[in-house]
Amino acid sequence: MTLLITVFAAIISTVLWYVLDRKYQLGRLVLMYWGAVLMWSVDAVFEYKELGAEYFTPAAADMANDAFLGAAVVALGLMIWLCILLIKDPKGTVRKALARK
Repeated sequence: MTLLITVFAAIISTVLWYVLDRKYQLGRLVLMYWGAVLMWSVDAVFEYKELGAEYFTPAAADMANDAFLGAAVVALGLMIWLCILLIKDPKGTVRKALARK
């Protein structure tokens, strides 16, 4: 479930990166999510090697924990991207708002 959630986040962020203007630093978000997909893929391979066919029949509690972890990874990636965006301030909006005060 964690892998599935991060794959969807990576695909959505990649499409947004391709469609939107490059000013939003979406490339960093794309790399973070695809890195997470790679990490969870390696984890899935080793877990499948350990569990065998039982890998495909997880308990409901395990699926809920994996879904929560996937949502937490996506949220953390968004928070890091937002911090990078605010620090880089590509459109200068934060700088202008601080100069007004």
